[in-house]
Amino acid sequence: MTVCIDNSQHTFIIDSCEHFSIVSREYLENHFPNWEKKLFPTKKKSFKSVSGKMKSISTILKEIIIHHRKDNIRLNPEFLVLEDSQIQGFLLGVDYQRMYGIDIQNSKNRHITIGTNKEFSFHLIYTIFLTKTL
Repeated sequence: MTVCIDNSQHTFIIDSCEHFSIVSREYLENHFPNWEKKLFPTKKKSFKSVSGKMKSISTILKEIIIHHRKDNIRLNPEFLVLEDSQIQGFLLGVDYQRMYGIDIQNSKNRHITIGTNKEFSFHLIYTIFLTKTL
């Protein structure tokens, strides 16, 4: 889905399998000048993924605006900044999905809801992310 961050459009992925909300260093460098000045100090950690280990740099807080026909929805998640991630956009993990009450419905018409108000429902568009060929 496309969302508004710092007055520009960005890719926003909702992943029901990833615990942490993440963004890659490369994506921040390409889209947000002076992003390093907005980092929060955190312990550096390593994470395992299908493509190998990933190292965290820090965390960054970004206000996300999701446009909806009824009203705009604002989220303020912290994203773990990963040194070597291939993700091109912001990935919202289960940590903030639980906090904001985001529910992914896999019914006939796939959609997500935010909070308990079913009027804030978004139809999902399937997106395929291609990575290196093995």
